[in-house]
Amino acid sequence: MVSSGENNHCETRVSPETTVQRQLDAYNARDLERFLAEYSDDIRIFRPPTAEPVISGKAALAEYYAANRFNLPKLHADVVNRMILGNKVVDHERIAGVRDTSFDVAAVYEVIDGRIRSVWFFSADR
Repeated sequence: MVSSGENNHCETRVSPETTVQRQLDAYNARDLERFLAEYSDDIRIFRPPTAEPVISGKAALAEYYAANRFNLPKLHADVVNRMILGNKVVDHERIAGVRDTSFDVAAVYEVIDGRIRSVWFFSADR
């Protein structure tokens, strides 16, 4: 906890890893509200090699995940490996419940001011 100033206002600084883990827990619970709470309003999602974001903004993120993920009863992501580098969290994730078989992705989360600001998803099949 960090004290900030004259009014003795305290705020808790959350680590990037904690932020990413909370969004993963919400993803696995298919809890859209809790999931979105971990993202900044100006979130950008990238799927290289495409240079432009495939999702821009929290409203677009909510729409996509409500229609394409959180409606899937067997949706689940496991972290195979995690690396933290400053404000970046790199997860090797195994995703189930989206396709007939599970698949692996590398997700690079950039956390700024306690919220996920950008994500890059790298897929083995692209």
